[in-house]
Amino acid sequence: MSHLASTTLIGFIVGVLGTGLGGAFSFFMKNPSRRFLSSIIGLSGGVMLAIVAFELLPEAFDIAGVTNTAIGLGMGAIISAFLDSLIAPSTKTRLSEKQGYLKTGILLGLGIALHNFPEGLAIGSGFAAESRLGISLAIVIALHNVPEGIAMVVPMKIGGYGTLKAFLLTLLVGAPMGLGAYFGVLIGEMAYGLIGICLAFAGGTMLYITIGELIPKGKELDKGRISTIFAIFGFILGIIISKRF
Repeated sequence: MSHLASTTLIGFIVGVLGTGLGGAFSFFMKNPSRRFLSSIIGLSGGVMLAIVAFELLPEAFDIAGVTNTAIGLGMGAIISAFLDSLIAPSTKTRLSEKQGYLKTGILLGLGIALHNFPEGLAIGSGFAAESRLGISLAIVIALHNVPEGIAMVVPMKIGGYGTLKAFLLTLLVGAPMGLGAYFGVLIGEMAYGLIGICLAFAGGTMLYITIGELIPKGKELDKGRISTIFAIFGFILGIIISKRF
């Protein structure tokens, strides 16, 4: 197998394995209480915010600079808002509770898929520079993608998707990492500058979805403080994931 093909395969496996492990959480969700679901969604939202704040944006600042990062961040949020308006029905028709959660899961899946492409670029350009660097990046990225799979699969399950369907979708959103790895090897060092802008764009989409969809949905499920408390725990967990691995 050629170096290009093997690196592409590694990127694909890392993407599918990371979000897929998180998506496997759906197999353990057997008639969970609203309070439990509120906790998990809050936790997932906190983790996502921390990953954006302490992983995606610092890396984007280092690579692309403040101005390009801010532009990428804003564009990501704007595109997410546009997709949100396409997925949601007209203002005359209100979404049911299940439809609302399903929309959140779909938007989050799109955001994660966008996020996985620049991570694939990082893996591919890492392997182009040195195999050991590529392997290290692949392991770290796989670990980071597990909570993202959980964050995606929970609202999909609440929204009415079956266990297997929700799980398979978490596998699907990991696939763009293989595409990113392919281009990362092809363009080598040239990919480095592109990674920063892509990371900022992905950060904008994930911020929009987490703040606008995920965290509010956690509060809707349980009117108490449980979602907020777990969001803070999730934020702390996200810091640990970003800084320790």
